[in-house]
Amino acid sequence: MIGALGARGPRAILVLVAIGLFSGFLSGLFGVGGGVVIVPLLIMFAAFSQKLASGTSSASIVPTAAVGVITYAIHGDVDWLAALLLAAGAVFGAQVGTRLLHRLPESFLRWFFVGFLAVVMISLFLIVPSRDAVIEIDFWIGAALVLAGLITGVLSGLIGVGGGIIIVPVLILLFGASDLVAKGTSLLMMIPTTISSTIGNIRHRNVDLAGGVAVGISACITTPLGAIVAGAVEPQVANILFVAFLVVLTVQMTQRAIRASRRKED
Repeated sequence: MIGALGARGPRAILVLVAIGLFSGFLSGLFGVGGGVVIVPLLIMFAAFSQKLASGTSSASIVPTAAVGVITYAIHGDVDWLAALLLAAGAVFGAQVGTRLLHRLPESFLRWFFVGFLAVVMISLFLIVPSRDAVIEIDFWIGAALVLAGLITGVLSGLIGVGGGIIIVPVLILLFGASDLVAKGTSLLMMIPTTISSTIGNIRHRNVDLAGGVAVGISACITTPLGAIVAGAVEPQVANILFVAFLVVLTVQMTQRAIRASRRKED
C-alpha cells in the first residue's frame, strides 16, 4: 500500500509527525532505528495493521539512521569495518524476513513482536556498558559479525525494526564494544539493511510509503538531540528508562493481541 499524505486528514498527519519526533529522539539516544517504537505506535494511534506497520517502519528508519550516524561519526563513535560486516549479512537476511512477513499470519506476527519486546527488555538488563571498550576484529570475529547481521536482517524484514535493538546489546555483550560505538555502528548498519527490507516490502505491498516518509523526516529533527543526550546520560540509567517505556508498549500490544484472538474465535 503506497499512500499519499494529501489523502489524510490533518489529525492523521500530526499523529505520524508526533510518532516520528518521538521515535527519532529514542533512535539517537539508544542507537536503534526506532522500529521497536514506531511499529506499536502506528498500530495503536494510526490504525495500521501489523504487517503494514512493520513495512512502513522499515521505510521510515532510513533517514533517521543516516542522521544518527553523522552525529555519532563526528565524535568518532562508529566502527566502519564492523558495520560493513554486519550489513553484508543483514542485507541478505532482510529479503528473507520480508518474504516471511508476506506469508506468515497476522496473529503470529502480533505475538512474535510481543515476545521480541520481552527479549529486548531482558537483554538491556544484561548490558554492562563501558565507554572505553573497542572491537578487536579477526577472521572469526568478522564471520560472527556477518552471522549476527544475517539474523538481524531477517528480524528487520519480518517485524520492521532496524536491527539496532538487537545489534547494540550484541556488540556490547559479545564483541566488547563501548555503548556509544555500538550505537553509532548499529545505526550505520541499519541504512543498507532497511533499504533492502523496504524494497522487499514494497514488492509485497506492505508499505505505506508516504506515511513512512512523514515519520522518517520528522524523526530526523530529534535524532541528533537524542544522540547528544546519549553522551551525557549514564548508560544504565538510559537503559532503565527505555525498559520502563517498553513495558508499557508490551502491555498494550499484548492486550491488542488478546482482543484480536478473541474476535477471531467469535
